[in-house]
Amino acid sequence: MLLRLLRMIKILRVALRYGLDEIALSGAAVPPRYRLFSGLFFWRDLSAPRGERLRRALEELGPIFVKFGQVLSTRRDLLPADMADELAYLQDRVPPFPSELAIAEITRALGQHPDQLFADFVREPVASASVAQVHFATLKNGTEVAVKVLRPGVHKAIGEDVALLHIAAGWVERLWMDGRRLKPREVVAEFDKYLHDELDLMREAANASQLRRNFADSDLLLVPEMFWDYCSQSVIVMERMQGIPISQTARLLEAGVDLGKLSREGVEIFFTQVFRDGFFHADMHPGNIMVSTAPATFGRYIALDFGIVGTLTDYDKDYLSQNFLAFFQRDYKRVAQAHIESGWAPKETRVDELEAAVRACCEPIFDRPLSQISFGQVLLRLFQTSRRFNIEVQPQLVLLQKTLLNIEGLGRQLDPDLDLWQTAKPFLERWMKQQIGWRGFVDRLKLEAPHYAHILPQLPRLIEQALVASAAPRNTAEQSELLQQLLQQQKRTNRLLAIAVYFGGGLLAGVLIVQLFVHLADAYYSL
Repeated sequence: MLLRLLRMIKILRVALRYGLDEIALSGAAVPPRYRLFSGLFFWRDLSAPRGERLRRALEELGPIFVKFGQVLSTRRDLLPADMADELAYLQDRVPPFPSELAIAEITRALGQHPDQLFADFVREPVASASVAQVHFATLKNGTEVAVKVLRPGVHKAIGEDVALLHIAAGWVERLWMDGRRLKPREVVAEFDKYLHDELDLMREAANASQLRRNFADSDLLLVPEMFWDYCSQSVIVMERMQGIPISQTARLLEAGVDLGKLSREGVEIFFTQVFRDGFFHADMHPGNIMVSTAPATFGRYIALDFGIVGTLTDYDKDYLSQNFLAFFQRDYKRVAQAHIESGWAPKETRVDELEAAVRACCEPIFDRPLSQISFGQVLLRLFQTSRRFNIEVQPQLVLLQKTLLNIEGLGRQLDPDLDLWQTAKPFLERWMKQQIGWRGFVDRLKLEAPHYAHILPQLPRLIEQALVASAAPRNTAEQSELLQQLLQQQKRTNRLLAIAVYFGGGLLAGVLIVQLFVHLADAYYSL
C-alpha cells in the first residue's frame, strides 16, 4: 500500500511539474479558484511547448503511460497537431537505456557475449520503445538480424502502475452509476494480462511465428522470421526488415508507393486477421508498421512488435461479422436484434427503440471519407446509447476496439479520402458466403470428420446400451413397443449410413479416377 501511495504521489508531482493541469484546461473557462491554485506553483517552468511537456511527462511516468501516448498520437482528429506530432516520438523513439545494460542482458539470457554470438553487433540502438529496445546485428552466416532486448526493471514498473489501475477500477465500480455495466475490473484484468504477456519475448516470438504462418501465401503482409536458437524470455533475434516507417508519408510518395492502395490493403489485412484467423496484431500504431522497399516485395506492409495480439472465438467472430455486415447494409434492426440475442442488451429491450438509437449514431457518418468523420465521436455516441439501454461492455473485445482506432488513425494519415465502408463491405460479404455456403460446409465437415470417424464404429453398441437403459424401468408391453420403435430407427440409421458410405466411396473413387486421368494426360503430353 505504501508503494502505491508513493506512486500516486509521483504521478501528481510529474503532472504538476510539466503543467498537465494547464494543458487539460487550455481553451476552457478557468474558475478563480484554479488561478489561486496555479499561483501556488509559481516555481514551475512551463516555457517549453505543451506537446513536448506532455511527451516528457508520459516518458517519465513509465511504460503504461507511454503506451497511452502512442494511442493518442494516431488520433489527430482528437488532438491538436502540435501535440500529436510530439507524441508520435513515443512510437519508436523513447529514450534508450545504456547499451552496456543491453549487452549484459544478452550475455545473461543467451549465455554468450554479443561479440561471440554475432559476426557484428551494433552498440547504438536503432529503435527504443516503452518495453524494449532494438539493436542491429549480423549472424555468423551473414544473415542480417534485429536483436530485441527487454528494458531492465520493466516488470516492476508495470506491476506498480497496473496495481493503481486495479484500485481505480474498484473505485469506479463503487462510485459511478455506470461502473458495474462497464466492467472496469474485468477490463483492467484483460489489459493486465496482455501487458504481462508482452513482457515475455518468447511469447512475442511465438505470436510472430503464428502471424507469419497465417499470411505465408499472402501478397499483403510481411512478418519477420524468428531465429529460435537466439531467443529467450528477455531477448529475441529476428530477421531484419528493410522498409520505410508508415508514418513517413513523404518518403513513401518519393519511393513511388500508392498510398490509396496501401490504405485499402491495410483495411483488408485487419479484417482478414479478425474474421478469417481470429488472431490479430493488436498494437498497430505507426511505430510498429513499415512498408517494404525491397524489389521483390515492394509496397507490402511489414508488421513489427507482436507482444500484444488479440484472439476471438468462433462465437465472437460470428457475432461481429453479423453486426458489421448489418451495419454496412444500414440494417439497424438486425444490429439491435443481434445485441439482444447475444445477451449484451437486456432481453426486455425494445428492438425498435434500440434500432432508432443506433441509427441516430451511425447514419450521419455514411458516404463520408475518413477526413470528415471520427470513430472517436461515433464511439462516444454509442457509449451514451449503451448507457441508456444498459448494454454491457465485453472485456474480450476491448483490444479489438483499440486496434480499430489504430487502423482509423493509420488510414487517416495515408488517405483521408478512404471510404472505409465500401472497402470493408465486399470483404465481409465474401467471408460470410464462405462461412454459410458450400465451401464453409465442406470445411466444417473436414474439421468434424475425425470426431465422427471415431464415433461411427461404436454406434451399434451405443444404441444397444441406450435401448437397455431406457427400457429397464418400464413394463413388458411398453418395453416391447419401445424396442420395436428403436429397432426400426436403427434400421433407418443403418440404411442412411450405408448410403453415406456408398456415396462417400463413390465420390472418393471419382476423385481418384479424375486424378489418374490428369496424371495420364500430363504424362502423354510430356512425351
